[in-house]
Amino acid sequence: MGPEELAALKAVLSRVVEDAAAGLSALSHQIWSQPELAYQESRAHDALCNFFLTAGGWQVKPHYNLDTAFRADWGPEGGLAVGVLCEYDALPQIGHACGHNLIAEVGVASSLALKAVLETLPDLKVKVSVIGTPAEEDGGGKIDLIQVGIFNDLDMVLMAHPAQEDASYMPSMALNEVTVRYFGKATHAAGYPWEGINALDAAVLAYTNLSALRQQLKPDWKLHGIIKHGGVKPNIIPSYSELLFYLRTPKYKDLCTLCEKATQCFKAAGLATGCQVELEFGKKVYYNVIPNETLQRLYEVNGRSLGMEFKTNKILNTLTGSTDFGNVSFIVPGIHPYFYIGTSALNHSEEYTEAAGSKEAQYFTLRTAKALAMVALDVVLNPDLLQQMKGDFEKDKLQE
Repeated sequence: MGPEELAALKAVLSRVVEDAAAGLSALSHQIWSQPELAYQESRAHDALCNFFLTAGGWQVKPHYNLDTAFRADWGPEGGLAVGVLCEYDALPQIGHACGHNLIAEVGVASSLALKAVLETLPDLKVKVSVIGTPAEEDGGGKIDLIQVGIFNDLDMVLMAHPAQEDASYMPSMALNEVTVRYFGKATHAAGYPWEGINALDAAVLAYTNLSALRQQLKPDWKLHGIIKHGGVKPNIIPSYSELLFYLRTPKYKDLCTLCEKATQCFKAAGLATGCQVELEFGKKVYYNVIPNETLQRLYEVNGRSLGMEFKTNKILNTLTGSTDFGNVSFIVPGIHPYFYIGTSALNHSEEYTEAAGSKEAQYFTLRTAKALAMVALDVVLNPDLLQQMKGDFEKDKLQE
C-alpha cells in the first residue's frame, strides 16, 4: 500500500474518532464521576459493555473470567489479532487520580476507529479484541487474566496512560509487596513492662533496618512502606504490630534479591525483640514493562503528525511506578505510551483527579486514541513492520 492510500485510511481513523467524540466523552465522564475500587468496577464494566453492544458489530462477553472484566471482539478468526486494553479502576478517597477513565476512553476510541477502517479492507484478516482489565491499582487484574491464557491468542497489545506529557515509553519497575506481622505479649506498660514482649518495638526496628538498608541498595532499587498497626493504648505493651512495604527494582530478575535482603531486616527485628514474625509476600508480582522499539517509533511518527511533542522529561524518564501491563509485555509485543492531558499536576493527586474529568483533557485523549489506532494499522498493513515488532519483542525479552 502506498503512502497516499495509507494517509487516506489514517484520515478515516481520525474522522471516526471525531464523529464519536460526544459519546466517548460521556462514557469517560460517567466512569470518572462514579469512581470504583479494584475488582468493584461494576458500573464502569456495565457502561463499557453497553457501549460496545450499542455500537454494533461487536461480540461482547461481560464478566469475562472476572466479575468486572469484559471482552469485545470484532473480525475474523485465523488472521492477525490486535488487543486493545482498557483500565477503569480508581484510587481510594481521591477517585480517578490516575486517569483510568481516560485509559478506557482511549481503548474504546482506538478500537472503534480501527474497526471502521478494517471494514473497508475485507481481504485483510484482522481481529480486534478490546479487553477490559480491572484492578490495576491494587490486585493485578491483568495477572488474573494471564493465568487463564487470555492474551495467548494476540499478536500485539496496545493501551495508553495519562501523564504530564507525551512519551512513547516510560520505564516501570517490577513490584512485590510484603505484609509483616509481629506477635508479642501484652502487659501493663507502667506497672510491669518486663513481663511484656513489645511488637511495636519490632515494627520500629524493622522500619529502621530498612532505612539503613537503603544505603547499600542500588540507586534505582526502591522500598517504602507504612506501619499499619502499632498498638491500642499507651499503657498496654503492644502485642501485635503490622507493616506493609512495597519493594521495587527496574528488572524483575533483581526483585528476588531485594526481597531476600528485606526479609533479613524483618526477621532481625523479631529476633531482637523476642517477637514471632510472620511474612506474607504478594501472590502477584508486577513485572517491569518491556519496551518495543518498533511500536514506539511508530507511535512517535504518528503522534507528531497529530501535533504531539515528545520531549525528555525527568519525570517521564525516572523509574517511578509499576503496572501489571508489565506482565503482559512479557507474553506479547505491546506498547504502553503516556499522554499529556493539559495539566502539569502529578498523578495520584486531587489535582490530577480534577484534570482527568475536565473538558480540556478530551482533545488530548482523543488525539492519543488516533495515534494508537494508527500504530496498529501500520503494523497490520506492513508485514515487515510486523516482523520487526516481533523481533524487538524476542530480543528485548532476552535482555530482561
